[in-house]
Amino acid sequence: MRSRLTVGAAAVSVAVLALTGCAAAGDEGSASGELVIDVPDVPMHEELGDYEGSVDIVAWSGFVEPAWSDAFTEDTGCVVNRRVAGTSDEMVQLMRTGDYDLVSASGDASLRLIAGGDVAPLNLDLIPNFGDDIVEGMKGQLYDTINGKSYGVPIGRGANILQYNSEVVTEEPTSWSVAWEADSPYAGEVIAYDAPIYIADAAVYLMAHEPELGIENPYALDQEQLDAAIELLKQQNGIVSEYWADPAAQITSFVGGNTVLGTSWEVLRKLTEDDAFKSVLPEEGSTGWSDAWMLSAESDSPNCAYAWMDYTSSPEVNGAIAMNFGMAPANAAFCELDDAAQAHCDYYNATDEEYFSKVWFWTTPIEQCIDGRTDVRCTNFQEWTDAWLQVKG
Repeated sequence: MRSRLTVGAAAVSVAVLALTGCAAAGDEGSASGELVIDVPDVPMHEELGDYEGSVDIVAWSGFVEPAWSDAFTEDTGCVVNRRVAGTSDEMVQLMRTGDYDLVSASGDASLRLIAGGDVAPLNLDLIPNFGDDIVEGMKGQLYDTINGKSYGVPIGRGANILQYNSEVVTEEPTSWSVAWEADSPYAGEVIAYDAPIYIADAAVYLMAHEPELGIENPYALDQEQLDAAIELLKQQNGIVSEYWADPAAQITSFVGGNTVLGTSWEVLRKLTEDDAFKSVLPEEGSTGWSDAWMLSAESDSPNCAYAWMDYTSSPEVNGAIAMNFGMAPANAAFCELDDAAQAHCDYYNATDEEYFSKVWFWTTPIEQCIDGRTDVRCTNFQEWTDAWLQVKG
């Protein structure tokens, strides 16, 4: 399993971005327009050549396994060298060494890599499996599509849902209020995610309960809106039993009874193997994550890298990755392969765009307001990291 961010990791400020133009506001978490910013002009690979013999990949645990990498090597001659990373910050740092060809980046790392010139735009014509079967909700999103160019090949996605122990929380929650309000009947038994990007969860709650703040996108917060989110997080701190970044610790907290409800991933509920633990996507919606393969701007094995992106985008392999980790696959054709595949897709709402329309996928906060505002400056990822330190004191 993996942690996606840690509080102590050195965050790379995106204040260095030279921001131009504006981004159209999305509809409940999806991009309805293109984000236009000034990014380094990295050339796109125009055509495939001979395979170089190896490909070096930075990936989340469970994304690159012998079950499919050996078959890929047999077919292409490209030996797969894997480096498992534990956080998005670690992935950014490793990709900036120039030693890796590919990374399985989440949305909280993607814009940093694009803005830093660390990854290259992709020639989708060279990736045949990136076609009609890739779910629409994972195409052309703000976190990996810039200035009309695609920088990511979708792998999978998931929502940050509200998990609860139904033996204690006997009535299914419909709102996040039980995890945020000071008078929650479960005060002292609430678990929360331990990362600066969790500020967006507070913003999602404020969007529904304090509309006068004018938050239109939880990753586009001006200073007043960020301050409001931090105040809410400080309030929540008073009812939190513990914060989690390590998924195993989250499971232990639920199973051990230290926690009865809080932020989780679908796979974590499944891994508890106890029918008492249930989950719900509350009425306010939620944050979520979407992962994609991104190609290093300095890759010395671009042909093997493109072959890997295409290979892992096939229904069979993309589905195997999704089942191995526990997430919704990017290739919807996987869901039709057999009963087991359909059951997996049903559990993770793989093709339910109405479900995912309520999910705001992690996106790196930048000074340009990605909700379309041009009259204010939004806060960036470094400022979120600094603010997060205030929450826990």
